[in-house]
Amino acid sequence: MLPDDWHFTHDIDGFLDRAGHFLRSRPALHNTVLTDIEKLRTGTAHPLGAEATLLGRLEQDGEVRAVCYATLGGRLGLTPLSAPRADTLAAHLVRFGQCPSHVIADHGTAGAFAESWQRHTGAARAAFWRTHLYRLGTLTPPRPRPEGRGRRTGVEDREHVIRWCREFCVEVGEQRSIDLIDAGAWDDSRFGDRHFTFWETPDGTPVSMAAMTSNTGGMVRVDPVYTPVRFRGHGYAGAVTAEVSRAALAAGAADVVLFTDPANPTSNALYQRLGYVRMADFAGHRFSYAPLADAGRADAAHQSGEG
Repeated sequence: MLPDDWHFTHDIDGFLDRAGHFLRSRPALHNTVLTDIEKLRTGTAHPLGAEATLLGRLEQDGEVRAVCYATLGGRLGLTPLSAPRADTLAAHLVRFGQCPSHVIADHGTAGAFAESWQRHTGAARAAFWRTHLYRLGTLTPPRPRPEGRGRRTGVEDREHVIRWCREFCVEVGEQRSIDLIDAGAWDDSRFGDRHFTFWETPDGTPVSMAAMTSNTGGMVRVDPVYTPVRFRGHGYAGAVTAEVSRAALAAGAADVVLFTDPANPTSNALYQRLGYVRMADFAGHRFSYAPLADAGRADAAHQSGEG
């Protein structure tokens, strides 16, 4: 019999009543979970909102120790778990007929769950994402500061922002976002709810762009930061990142975070100069299933009401 420390629900308000304090206790580390669940709560992540999402919390001695969420789109998000607890969670999710397409978590948790999921289900797994998580310490604006100023974008900048976000996605290989943008579904992309800022030269020409999420649980995430190739090498990315970071602090954020590509030493060094401190590594693992296994899991999901 499986341990009953995990509790599952589709009721997002009830889930947050129990797990909200835990998520807000470490907003920097829990940043993706906080923003994803807020999107589910408000219905901006999917038309079905949290009704299509399985939410889980691990409780011991009356305290929440970890949470998970499995969305209709196949995303499984986790807060940090030990390998044994990740294995127990995998067994529970099999029982519920879940069929995640990928898992996102801190590096150790993502790897432990992916290994357990492969063992429980026979699914093939492949790492597809790895990143460093940085948290802002003391903001240190760039010196020298490039000429120009930061400007919050408006409705008139929408097409410009969309074009630059698509260029960013092409550069980093973010195909899902490219598909949504090309389909005219900007608002459904992960950029649709962001607050964008341009860095402009003195003549008003936008040369760099950065965005931030809304304040959720005291946390704001800076994402994306993009400078077209023709404007690079002038310090614009540092200037606009500092501008957005300052705006996040002014908006009351206790934690300002961002993710970086480990393979890009230039951006990692830049953010450290601005006062960001590396605090963790995150990873994503993608799952693929044999056709018969897919059909069996779909039947199980339908019978359990999860599909």
